Amino acid sequence: MPRIGVMFDCNRAPEELPGFAAALDEAGADDLWVVEDLGWNGGVSAAALALAATSRLRVGIGIAPAPLRNPSLLAMEIATLARIHPGRIVAGIGHGVPAWMKQIGAYPKSPLSLLEENVVAVRGLLNGETVTLDGREVHLDGVKLVHPPAVVPPVVTGVVKPKGLELSGRVADGTIIVEGLSPERITEAIATIRSGGAGDDHEIINFTFLHVEDDPSKIAKIRETALTGQAGFLGVPVEEVFGLIGPAADVPAKVQALADVGSSTVVLRPFGDDHLGQALAALKALGR
Repeated sequence: MPRIGVMFDCNRAPEELPGFAAALDEAGADDLWVVEDLGWNGGVSAAALALAATSRLRVGIGIAPAPLRNPSLLAMEIATLARIHPGRIVAGIGHGVPAWMKQIGAYPKSPLSLLEENVVAVRGLLNGETVTLDGREVHLDGVKLVHPPAVVPPVVTGVVKPKGLELSGRVADGTIIVEGLSPERITEAIATIRSGGAGDDHEIINFTFLHVEDDPSKIAKIRETALTGQAGFLGVPVEEVFGLIGPAADVPAKVQALADVGSSTVVLRPFGDDHLGQALAALKALGR
């Protein structure tokens, strides 16, 4: 069975996060993932809140937009959390939503170069190295952390397209797979990641939709209303969007299907009115 995490949706008010995290910690989840989207919560501050409210959960930032985050500052922030909560933080970095990055005047000339250079710089700094990088997008001249973490946290990417997946396999410690991909498409994505040189220790983190519901008519309606946008994003019919939508008893088999194609971590993304209740029902079905 893979690691099991739960996402704290960015639409939830920040003051709900400590209690949400504490409940998952007690219920036996392995991970809690927070979101950094423009105008919503800050990822590093949200991660700090979740870590402070829990004793063992690993907390992932999914994901910090590279155009918003100077790698030196991001490494400093992550190092601080990693020193106080060793082994419990994961730094996720991605391109950022292009429209949002343009909205704030931060869209880079080369998103791929920025992401690669950012990941390389952050990983080097967290490893205690003195980093000099005169790249296409990132420029650091002899930067070194005074307090690097004793337990170096993984740096993972959230990417979708083949060039990004290959890049992640080349430079990152893991890859976040976007919600809704079928097991067949996950297999293809992992093959592309491996083509970049990723080894067996490269963590495959699969975000997946969750809604526990027993009524078949409601299940069909939920899929149609909640997943249409993601279907458009993925370019597939809504019925092909993969998710843990249905009876709680079906959750273990669907999680196992994701594990069978190579997912080492499955992060449940609840939707509906009761995110915590949905997550707890799934965790119970998984024997937590």
